[in-house]
Amino acid sequence: MGHREDLLEGARRCLLDKGFVRTTARDIVKESGTNLASIGYHYGSKDALLVQAYVSLIEGLGDSFDPGWGAGGGTSSEPGTLERFEEVWANVIRSLPEARAVWMLSLEVIIYSDRLQEVRKLLAEAQEQGRSGIVPMFNGVPEDRLDRETVDTEGRFYQTLLNGLMVQWLFDPDSATDAAQLTEGLRRVIAGARAARD
Repeated sequence: MGHREDLLEGARRCLLDKGFVRTTARDIVKESGTNLASIGYHYGSKDALLVQAYVSLIEGLGDSFDPGWGAGGGTSSEPGTLERFEEVWANVIRSLPEARAVWMLSLEVIIYSDRLQEVRKLLAEAQEQGRSGIVPMFNGVPEDRLDRETVDTEGRFYQTLLNGLMVQWLFDPDSATDAAQLTEGLRRVIAGARAARD
């Protein structure tokens, strides 16, 4: 591994151990075995490196939601169905306990946003990538074939559900919504919309 990869790996470990607020550039250097100048050279700033490390942690979580999500594999149900919806959310929920430290980082950014303005700005820009990454799990369309409207509507919908579930499961897993409840809620909304239209 070169300095760039060493820094990224060191930053990931620091985030999981200390979070955004408490991680310093010196912490990253110590953890990665590099030097302070390397951070600026490879990433521009400590905050940009931390965002990159966080995004890579989130991407790793996405892979655990459904191993074959990009190609529509890894699930037994048809894309776009309520069965697929429930199956994907069950996979997401199953991954939450081991991903707790990563989700806590998201809450830290929200809570300390005034102290993490550059991080918040960079993460806000990365949200679009997250929206386009989550849609294929549900509709089976590869990410590189998604149109802008799908990402801006379905992607935002799924991302909002993901963030809400994350908060519920971090707060109290015993009372948090499960995949079957989420799916039944959507089923009722669809039925209500159809009844109102007819």
